Amino acid sequence: MRQEPLRIVWKTCQFPRNVPEIWPILTADRDSAKAISEETMVDWLTSPGLTDYDHAVFKMETRAAAIREGTAGEAIWLVEHPPLYTAGTSAKAADLTDPDRFPVHVTKRGGQYTYHGPGQRVAYVMLDVARRGHDVRRFVHDLETWVIATLSEFNVTGEVRDARVGVWVARPDKPPLPDGSPREDKIAALGIRLRKWVSFHGLSINVEPDLSHFDGIVPCGIRDHGVTSLVDLGLPVTMPDVDVALKKTFGRVFDD
Repeated sequence: MRQEPLRIVWKTCQFPRNVPEIWPILTADRDSAKAISEETMVDWLTSPGLTDYDHAVFKMETRAAAIREGTAGEAIWLVEHPPLYTAGTSAKAADLTDPDRFPVHVTKRGGQYTYHGPGQRVAYVMLDVARRGHDVRRFVHDLETWVIATLSEFNVTGEVRDARVGVWVARPDKPPLPDGSPREDKIAALGIRLRKWVSFHGLSINVEPDLSHFDGIVPCGIRDHGVTSLVDLGLPVTMPDVDVALKKTFGRVFDD
């Protein structure tokens, strides 16, 4: 399993010390609904509507700090965002081809440019990697395996590529690349950060986003392949369907 393309970032904690007590708990509030996975004892939270990106980062960092301090349990937080681009630690200015199209958020996760927006399920993953073996490469591999298992619930074959971050699907219905190699489309992106062995940020799966919104960037710096979604592949899949699949397959991967 590779480490370099994912740009796993290590930095000292910059979490503010004056956060009210309510924030580290990240319990169900007006914009998040909580469910506990009885099998994994991981808190599952789902926010309705569209979640502000800066608000999401603040809550992630707060929860991650609480996990490190032992005052909160691990959590998976499922959200959708309004249309926006995020720039990871390896983002190149030339890959932001339409900087005025949507807000651009500079973030400290690994990776390059990506898009978030309605119709895309974002799963923020706040897990104690130390408790899960102190193995970053295995953790990233497990995240990819989780996405692939989720896609398989809809009879979609997702694959990873050594030279391309994310999860990909073959597109035999599209013409091959100029060099004759088969065309593949990206259906899921990954970008995480670890701080003192607790992860945050996570992954996104394209359910039914407006795929033209990806045109303002070169997603993850990859120019030769496109993007797709479950609905674009012809599947009548809804966001709740994907949420059920994520929860169903999580324990298969992370509880082994």
